[in-house]
Amino acid sequence: MAKLLYFIILLCVSGSFGKKPKDEEKPAWAKKDIRDFSDADMERLFDQWEEDEEPLPEDEQPEHMRKPPSVDFSKLDMSNPDAVLQASKKGQTLMMFVRVANKPSRARTDELTKIWQTGLWSNHIQAERYVIDDDRAIFMFTDGSQAWAAKEYFLDQEELSDVQLESQTYTGKNPDVKNKAIRDEL
Repeated sequence: MAKLLYFIILLCVSGSFGKKPKDEEKPAWAKKDIRDFSDADMERLFDQWEEDEEPLPEDEQPEHMRKPPSVDFSKLDMSNPDAVLQASKKGQTLMMFVRVANKPSRARTDELTKIWQTGLWSNHIQAERYVIDDDRAIFMFTDGSQAWAAKEYFLDQEELSDVQLESQTYTGKNPDVKNKAIRDEL
């Protein structure tokens, strides 16, 4: 009998905490039908959902929410702007535009940039490659400080026209070279 009484009391207490809030207690945006929610309403609902969650560790947060690594400018040579930029871009995503010389076909550009990407990976420089035009590609570095070593690698390549990094254009050593396509499309 005592167990039954205990169960009834427990049921009553839990029922009082699990009640649906009255419409007067809800904010105006929560009274709407879910199909009528705007993006702002959905964002508020998401924030309310995430309220009691533990914060993400630093390495799991999106890049825009992470604290940038501290740079000790006193140890940098301020007369070398590339070194200062390289140090300031450490840990940040950076994009570099690469142009292949002498207007090759898209297939030749894809072939060359794959070779260059493999060369970067062999030197422990992680870069994603996206061909955007017949003669252009974007290389994206998750650690922006690696882009300067990649720039030097690209400038040593025979069939490179130019590299654009941080609004600077660097010309290849032989920008007018005729492409030696092995598998060009007809």
